[in-house]
Amino acid sequence: MSDTHDFDVAVVGGGPAGLTAALYTTRLGLDTVVVDRGGGRAAMMQDTHNVIGVTEDVSGVEFLQTAREQVQAYGATHRRSFASGLERRDDGRTFALETDDGTIRTDRVVLATGFSDAKPDPPLPPTGRGLHYCLHCDAYMFVDESVYVMGHGDSAAYVAMIMLNFTDEVDLLTRGDDPTWSDETDRMLRAHPIDVIHEEITGMNRGLDGWLESFEFTDGTVREYRGGFPMYGSEYNNDLAADVGCDLNDDGTVQVDDHGRTSVDGVYAVGDLVPGHNQIPVAMGQGAKAGIAIHMDLRPFPRSVEEIEERGAVDADEVPAISASLREAARAFREEAVESPADD
Repeated sequence: MSDTHDFDVAVVGGGPAGLTAALYTTRLGLDTVVVDRGGGRAAMMQDTHNVIGVTEDVSGVEFLQTAREQVQAYGATHRRSFASGLERRDDGRTFALETDDGTIRTDRVVLATGFSDAKPDPPLPPTGRGLHYCLHCDAYMFVDESVYVMGHGDSAAYVAMIMLNFTDEVDLLTRGDDPTWSDETDRMLRAHPIDVIHEEITGMNRGLDGWLESFEFTDGTVREYRGGFPMYGSEYNNDLAADVGCDLNDDGTVQVDDHGRTSVDGVYAVGDLVPGHNQIPVAMGQGAKAGIAIHMDLRPFPRSVEEIEERGAVDADEVPAISASLREAARAFREEAVESPADD
């Protein structure tokens, strides 16, 4: 490892996107550290949906724990810490990542810090037991069930109309706020069989299993729901991207190309921090593409003709181009796989 850096790659964020990026960079021979403060949207999942090969009885916490163990088994370093600052170092090539545990010097940075859902005021059911944030993940759960959508803007109105694809019982709860959706959206909304409820929620009832049963309203009515979706926007965790000068979109997402490259050379962004569908398989795909792109950028071989003319042919003692620690981890992983074959 060079004396100018501690790691080849630093991944900030321990969700599906960040851990997949770390998996790829590690398995492709790059010394990688994951800086993970814990929590995140995936950790809140009671059940895992829409991830092929992962059954629904797996919680988000279990899903992430398995992923962390996989990445560490390949030789990556995992640190439970908060990253508070990012800047390019004086050499112009590497970065300094400030964390609770000190400064990490790294050649490449992957930002996978995601966003936080803006949560409405209580009374509300627990997340995953009637309070849901991903229509594409959870709409299937509410086929032929009574569903609410909370909010007063265009996104709330559209989600309410979309839910009619799954059930004929959809209420749009503005909770006392004046509607801010457009005239066109209003015309569409009035043409769909959706009840718009303007009264504020005063109480919430749950069953013995913890699931939502009903909301109570200021006019004294009680309306039953199996669950629903609050639509109050998102707060993107883009402070590190802003620190280092990455271009941001108007909504707070980080601008990236198809492989996660930001406007700052050497900095990548993946997952919920970038535009697109906020889905685990999508995030994992983005992490994989970023990991491969970083590998192709940092790998020393093949040495180009220009480099051969400048530095000479590749010497036998220069290969393999993988650190001693990763070579040891790879050998240990291979030996364990031989000792514990999958068909035992």
